[in-house]
Amino acid sequence: AASRLEISMPAVMEVEFGDTARIECNFYIPENASYTYIDWFYVDRSSKQVRLYHITASGVLEDDTEYKTRLSLGEDKALSISAVTLQDARTFVCQVGAGSYGVGENSTSLSVYSELPARPCSRLSLPPQIAKCMSKNSFPSPNMTWHKNGEELHPEDNKVVIQTTVTRETNGLYSVGSTLYTWVSREDRLSRYHCTLHYWLWGQRRTLQSRQVGVNVFYPAEHLKLQVLSSSALVKEGDNVTLVCEADGNPPPVFSFFKKNLNDWQDLSSLAEPDSGILNLHDVNKNSSGTYRCQSLDLDDMALIEEDVDLVVNYIEGVHVKMEPSSTLREGESVMLNCDAHSPVALEYHWNDAKGESVAEGNQLFLSNLTFETSNTFSCKVTAPSVPGLERSKQVSLAVEGKPRIVAISSPLYVRQDEVVNLTCKAIAFPRPTVQWSINGTAHEYVDNQHIASNLTVRVSHDLLQAGARCRVSNKLGVSEKHIQLVDQKSAAESQGVIIVAIIVAILVVAVLGAVIYFLHKKGKIPCGHAGKQDITKPEARKDKIVVEVKSDKLSEEAGLLQGANGERRAAADQVGASDGHRP
Repeated sequence: AASRLEISMPAVMEVEFGDTARIECNFYIPENASYTYIDWFYVDRSSKQVRLYHITASGVLEDDTEYKTRLSLGEDKALSISAVTLQDARTFVCQVGAGSYGVGENSTSLSVYSELPARPCSRLSLPPQIAKCMSKNSFPSPNMTWHKNGEELHPEDNKVVIQTTVTRETNGLYSVGSTLYTWVSREDRLSRYHCTLHYWLWGQRRTLQSRQVGVNVFYPAEHLKLQVLSSSALVKEGDNVTLVCEADGNPPPVFSFFKKNLNDWQDLSSLAEPDSGILNLHDVNKNSSGTYRCQSLDLDDMALIEEDVDLVVNYIEGVHVKMEPSSTLREGESVMLNCDAHSPVALEYHWNDAKGESVAEGNQLFLSNLTFETSNTFSCKVTAPSVPGLERSKQVSLAVEGKPRIVAISSPLYVRQDEVVNLTCKAIAFPRPTVQWSINGTAHEYVDNQHIASNLTVRVSHDLLQAGARCRVSNKLGVSEKHIQLVDQKSAAESQGVIIVAIIVAILVVAVLGAVIYFLHKKGKIPCGHAGKQDITKPEARKDKIVVEVKSDKLSEEAGLLQGANGERRAAADQVGASDGHRP
């Protein structure tokens, strides 16, 4: 139970113009004590309270005011105002005196509305409804307050209206409902509102807070932003570009896109995504550069806002290579290649050969002592360092002319008489040469750039073996000719046999000579060391004469005999040496 005087009144009461407004003043005095007095006031334009009634236990005193003819009191001391006018939209105060429990008061803001013929559902003075708050089965009657972003809202004429209804149920408990009306602006799009219930429990004042709610505020756009979105900071040819148009209105306005031409604007709205403010440009090129415009139209007030943005597409065009001299090139000559291109940004030039390998930097490439083997294709790659990924290339082919040069033939070619063989002749030349053979056969030619290969299929005859064949390659600049030698494999095999026999004989002769030298050494005819030193040039020292005859067809037997004789004679020599040692 409450321990002090409590007065409960609706914060706002809404009444239609000409109707009767009945404002209740519900109060609670502890220990069921009686009131001393009840005073009713209204607040004038100067915020001064003007008394309407003074009620005591002995009677009711009505003051002389402008309301005197339209006021009345109910049995519950509720104040009734008949035939309300728009001037009655003011605050009415109920003040209760309760002796030792003090004095308390509360107020109700009276809101008057009128039905308009043209718009029967609109009310003149009531702002839009923000939220409702309900409380049931309370005693004594609780109070409700409204808060915006944590700050309490107070009734304010034509700006903030809080309409509260208090209903006493059959069980004696109170149900309270409160509705918040207030004007909102674009700044309130993020505002949060809640209500707080203030009540007494166990002699203490307590509060209960509702959840916070937001308001969907509709407002026209004031600012427009148009921006260019791309995968790279600088847009280049081939990129995909997105134009994004954003407005700060709610709901979003209708967007339109345009591109400026020479004297008018081209409508691109059909290319934009519906109701999104997004325009996608795919694979842009040089012609995509220019000024783009976004328009937003607010359908509520038909306000039109425009915003422009410039799109710059970087490009490289007109890549070409100039050759000096521009006349036909011959082997041994030199040439200068000049590469040029056009772009709004600075360019760099790189030269690559047919294999993709870098050969030079800069817009010039000088080639000297040209040959058929010189790469006949070069590429000039043009890049823009300030725009990553922007590059273009141009290829140029060099045709180096010269008389034919035979680079490979199938000679010597080992064949057998009457067999079918392929004779091959490869050459390099430009212009394309003609290949002729000195013999008849079936020819097949293969051409790859300046290279030409001719295969001639023939049957080997005796005359072909003797004379061979000639390959003749010619163009307008000269002739090259080479001979192909054909070798009979049978004659070659015989010749190889003779060579092998000669090698074997030579090896045998060397072996025999080695054996003879070894034999002489063992007989002491060849000095070896100091102790047994002899002068083999002295006739008297050579008392035995040894004659060795070696025949090639009995080499193995005689080699054996030679070893045997050597062994026997070595023993004899040992005996002679012994007897010589005893000579005087």
